[in-house]
Amino acid sequence: MVFNSLAFVVFFALVLALHAMPFPWTVRKINLLVASYLFYAAWNPPFVLLLWISTVVDWYAAQQLVKSEGQRRRHAWMLLSVVANLGMLGYFKYGKFLLANFTALMATFGVHYKPPDWDIVLPVGISFYTFATMSYTLDVYLRRALPARNFLDYALFVTFFPHLVAGPIMRPTELVPQFAQPRRASADQLRFGLALMTLGLFQKIVLADSFLARPAEIVYDGDKIPGALDAWVATLAFSGQIFCDFAGYSTTAIGAAMCLGFAMPDNFRFPYAAIGFSDFWRRWHITLSSWLRDYLYIPLGGNRHGEARTYLALMTTMLLGGLWHGASWAFVAWGGLHGLYLSVERMLRARFAGYSPGPLALLGFGLLTYALINLTWVFFRAKSFGKAWLVLTGMFGLNAKAEPILPTAHLVPVVVIVGGLVIAHWLMRNRTLESAVARMPAPVLSVGWALMAFAIVIAQGAGSAFIYFQF
Repeated sequence: MVFNSLAFVVFFALVLALHAMPFPWTVRKINLLVASYLFYAAWNPPFVLLLWISTVVDWYAAQQLVKSEGQRRRHAWMLLSVVANLGMLGYFKYGKFLLANFTALMATFGVHYKPPDWDIVLPVGISFYTFATMSYTLDVYLRRALPARNFLDYALFVTFFPHLVAGPIMRPTELVPQFAQPRRASADQLRFGLALMTLGLFQKIVLADSFLARPAEIVYDGDKIPGALDAWVATLAFSGQIFCDFAGYSTTAIGAAMCLGFAMPDNFRFPYAAIGFSDFWRRWHITLSSWLRDYLYIPLGGNRHGEARTYLALMTTMLLGGLWHGASWAFVAWGGLHGLYLSVERMLRARFAGYSPGPLALLGFGLLTYALINLTWVFFRAKSFGKAWLVLTGMFGLNAKAEPILPTAHLVPVVVIVGGLVIAHWLMRNRTLESAVARMPAPVLSVGWALMAFAIVIAQGAGSAFIYFQF
């Protein structure tokens, strides 16, 4: 079930109605748990078994981590959780990738191995809930948190439908305590939550799907050679599309949770106004970047063991972060580019530690950051290295046989929408959406809300699944 469907509208209305009933708090939590399983089962019911396995294994492992006194036993229970979770993720997400690369490796040695057909269906959202459940046992193992007091609260944390399939990647310490006491949204929370859901669906259905997806498809999925204009416009279109798609999902998820009385962390803070790449990752997919920092970068040494170790930890983290997004070397290249950017930025900051840029310089650094981010999006969007190289050479005007591809009807909307998006990010760079809304007159908010809702209704039917569902 996807947020941008009529089925979800009916589902969510029923969930809200049940949650508002004067049932005991335990009954209302069970209602949310059952609703979350139904939400996930709408894709492929058998994959609910994976949720159950992950939930039970991590619950039991965390309980044993508290009871065990010896470090070897605690280490064994932690490894059980990690191996079980990464084992399922590895099989379903990376099985075909590993087998294909093994076959190619054997071929280089003259061994022609033909593997059997391996028809593996990727469970939707497995990367997200795997990271969420792993953080639970890892935090208990590291003594940073206590296990949940009861199984129902933990099971609801794992399966809570707003964040289940595409984040934000929740930590147990952020959500489990909210299940301790009865929660019901106030009138203001309900209004703001519904407004956030409207904004998120507007970003996804109207901007991402109706205007930005098609130009990117024409260039990246077509067989024509792009010139500089077409390559840049298609890449800018994808940069706007993936932001509106993913931020749209996160905004809708946060709004849905708020309508039920629960708080979830921001996942995006106007990333296309980032000045530098460390700033970008503080603003883009915040819950993933903080997860990689806490559970990968810091355990690898972080910045505590000299410059060489820091750069190694940084590159390893970003390469694995790229692989988390998909079983493809193109995603590894995407992560590697970000690791390179972050490493170069770190070196430059150390070299020019006393430099204090003015407003124009900051703007220039911000636009340079955005331009370089767009170069990484080429590897994220292209389906092969050959296509990525073709688009990149087009962006730098090196395709001699290029021909016009995109008509004006696609060029103008991309320039207007993406240009407006970047300007909006800069205007909101040091502000929050809540503070901006609080300063707007009520009539302006009402008209804006109504226009977004009307546009969603008009565009409904043209939408597609969220991009990050494939991860």
